[in-house]
Amino acid sequence: MSLKHSMLAVLVMLIWGANFVVIDEGLADVPPLLFLALRFTFVALPLVFFVPPPAGWRNVVAVGTFMSLGQFSLLYLALDLGMPAGLASLVLQAQVIFTIVIAAVVIKERPSRRQVAGATLGTGGLAVVVVAHGASAPVVPVLVMLGAATSWAIGNVIARRAGVASGLSLVVWSALVVPLPALGLSLVVDGGAEVGHALTHLSGTAIASTAFTAIGASLLGYGIFNSLLARYPASAVVPFVLLVPVVGIATAWLVQDEVPTVLELAGGVVMLVGVAAATVSRRRPVITPRRGPSVPSPRVESASPTH
Repeated sequence: MSLKHSMLAVLVMLIWGANFVVIDEGLADVPPLLFLALRFTFVALPLVFFVPPPAGWRNVVAVGTFMSLGQFSLLYLALDLGMPAGLASLVLQAQVIFTIVIAAVVIKERPSRRQVAGATLGTGGLAVVVVAHGASAPVVPVLVMLGAATSWAIGNVIARRAGVASGLSLVVWSALVVPLPALGLSLVVDGGAEVGHALTHLSGTAIASTAFTAIGASLLGYGIFNSLLARYPASAVVPFVLLVPVVGIATAWLVQDEVPTVLELAGGVVMLVGVAAATVSRRRPVITPRRGPSVPSPRVESASPTH
């Protein structure tokens, strides 16, 4: 990759890493499911009127259900339940391990020995993180985060089996799956009075957080990331995603004074090494940019990130 494109990839990782803290700060004023509905409303609107829909409505709905609604509803709930934002950015990367396992079972996609070794190592590191966190804080938020990672992994496998490209069109149109169910669940869980009060008393923090997550993390982040995937091999682009938990933990430390324990950090390092082994290709990436507007369908070893 050129220096310019490498810097753009790093910029996206900075946005996605900081996004966990931004979401956590916004949740102080808005119930989690309502906050989710607001975010994806602005991901879809007004671009849905200008961006052509992707082919295959069933696949778009399925990807939106798992990658967007399932993943983020559980992510927002975990943060609302007390999951540390920095640790959340790390635990969510378990989706890579889960994707490999689910793809092997559901679509019979046989993982390589390197992927099996990486997934095994990553699972061991993840177990250390869960046990270490559970020793000093409630483990329920971590389990909810693992549910978010599982939902993301299922969405990855659906996209892989259907050959759905993770382009801007898919991001915008699949976002339509989220607002109404999320709003309906919020009305049931939080009650109409609390939802109404939150909507009529949005703080500056909540508005800024919604704008950052919708415009920065979803639209700008995906716009840049998918343009890079259209130019370069996935093996040259996807490894940048390993920067997300590093940025997430650093941002949480700077903004929220969140300091992971030594055991949590050790488990996180082991997990990321396993994820790297499962995703980073040994083959040298082709440096010459590829031409053409199409975006390659996601591969199991390079599942597209969503934040």
